[in-house]
Amino acid sequence: MSRVVVVGSGGREHALAWALAKSTQVIVTPGSDGMRAQGIFCTSASPLDLDADLFVIGPETPLVAGLADTLRAQGKLVFGPGADGAQLEGSKAYMKDLLALANVPTADYGSFDNQDDAFAMLARMKAPYVIKTNGLAAGKGVLVTDSLEEAREDVKEKLSGRSFGDAGSSVVIEECLIGHECSLLVLCDGTRVVPLIPAQDFKRVADGDHGPNTGGMGALAPLQSMTEAMVADVMERIVEPTLRELRHRGIDYRGVLYAGVMLTVDGPKLLEYNVRFGDPETQVIVALISDNLFSVLSATADGRLFDPPRFFDGAAVTVILAAEGYPGATSAGDPISGLGDDGQLAKYDDAVTIFHAGTKKTDDGFVTAGGRVLNVTAVGATLSEARERAYGAANKISFRGCVMRTDIASRHG
Repeated sequence: MSRVVVVGSGGREHALAWALAKSTQVIVTPGSDGMRAQGIFCTSASPLDLDADLFVIGPETPLVAGLADTLRAQGKLVFGPGADGAQLEGSKAYMKDLLALANVPTADYGSFDNQDDAFAMLARMKAPYVIKTNGLAAGKGVLVTDSLEEAREDVKEKLSGRSFGDAGSSVVIEECLIGHECSLLVLCDGTRVVPLIPAQDFKRVADGDHGPNTGGMGALAPLQSMTEAMVADVMERIVEPTLRELRHRGIDYRGVLYAGVMLTVDGPKLLEYNVRFGDPETQVIVALISDNLFSVLSATADGRLFDPPRFFDGAAVTVILAAEGYPGATSAGDPISGLGDDGQLAKYDDAVTIFHAGTKKTDDGFVTAGGRVLNVTAVGATLSEARERAYGAANKISFRGCVMRTDIASRHG
């Protein structure tokens, strides 16, 4: 049997390992107690010290740091871009400059490491204002506000390093795009690009898309309002020009390219790229994939991706259960009720899978150990059925101060 190493420890990596384990032997480094409870082998060993037929790198930080390059230098087959391609996420200023050269439609922007220059751009703009850390901030480095005073204060906090450290030592200020948002994840094998089913995530912490940005509070797939023609349009106007520019720069991009797209009245515009599977979009996408995921990812990494993967009919919904205070400071160690010893629902439901994002297992059961704690993922014949199952399961789980949106997939799709 083939062997795959998954790098990471969050809900995204749990979902990838769960899907890959259907057809191959899986090792996760470092993994989590939630994965172990489900029978997935986890190790603290460095991925550089492991051997496998395929390495799948989950988080953005090791990609930006060049882990894929180091593994490839060892002769390993790797799903994930090298450090050169990962700069699309590692630096928003780099990404925006590349988009301009590739003529990819996106929001007007400016990048700044000087407070006065940033304030001057804000003074020329109309609300709402969008301020982003240039570097990695785990999805939390974005402020969207109608208040000029709040925008200026956010620039101060980021450039000073008080809010996001080095990640905010420079900022990107953008016009706010209005429309319908879509997450289109695309597999890239160096020359060919193949879209996965369109998804949608919910970034704000509170119902009605209120409150601060988070790493994601839920997701759905497929986004039914995103037609095949619209996907083809995004591929032609956004994704393919980006890959051409990468190849022009000598960058051999192999992995997933996550295009966050705003569908505006003027056509699709790119919000930003991520260079890894989205979290929590991965959870709903892998729940619906009917092909052998190991074969799909191996073909992508090996430069032989000829056919798009197949998906089951139906829909999937993920609801995030987060710790009190998220996306700010959170506590840990709060007991979680409703889970069995395997980390799944105490009463088994094969339409629902619990992916662990921030938990630990003690002698008395699972406790909280992170901002996003659990990803409750359900499938159904329809979006409404998947949503009903996801919330039915989520409401059987509880811990002190649990933060959960109640409107995931209620008005979208």
